[in-house]
Amino acid sequence: MSHSRPPDAVADFRLRFHEEQTGPGYRGPLHLAFTVTACVAVIAGCIVGIESVTPLEWLTIPLTFLYANLVEYFGHRGPMHHRVRGLGLIFERHTLQHHRFFRDDAMAFDGTRDYKAVLFPPVMIAFYLAGFALPVGLLIAWLLGANTALLFVATAVGYFLNYELLHFAYHTPPDSRAAGLPFMARLRRLHTLHHRPSLMQRYNYNITYPIGDWLFGTLYRER
Repeated sequence: MSHSRPPDAVADFRLRFHEEQTGPGYRGPLHLAFTVTACVAVIAGCIVGIESVTPLEWLTIPLTFLYANLVEYFGHRGPMHHRVRGLGLIFERHTLQHHRFFRDDAMAFDGTRDYKAVLFPPVMIAFYLAGFALPVGLLIAWLLGANTALLFVATAVGYFLNYELLHFAYHTPPDSRAAGLPFMARLRRLHTLHHRPSLMQRYNYNITYPIGDWLFGTLYRER
């Protein structure tokens, strides 16, 4: 896959990022494989435990999807782009690192070591699963039953995996197979506009589907 060399400022930052943040033992494909495997394992475990779902319980899936989309939106619009006490690491990793590593004129990664700047660290995935999905799932199980809880966890983790894979696809070279998937060009374009320095603090906060951006007036499309 061929693509143009990034501007000097971006190339210099990528070099410093890898020197300071990417250890010699880092393997991008293993990082991606861990993300996919961990999420699929949790989803599969949930599906195995589901029994005789009622029509009302099936509503858990679209409601969780919408909830996850809004969490994605407000998380991105909030602590990922503005310093919040106790969440400074998220701001640093996203605004100060990811947005300097990838600009609208340099969106594609150069190699597998660049996966480090796209994917969530494995420790954050473990925290998301153990610190968010599990306790919320247990609370829902207590309030609404096991099926609803399992559907919630499966959908939430599926949405997270969808987020990671779409975001990964946005940063593949434009001639990659991922870039040629249906509807990918439009979603990639929205994310590319978000990476324009003059727009990133105001528009296109949804990484996946621009539901939150549409609802709250932050959807930006350029003709």
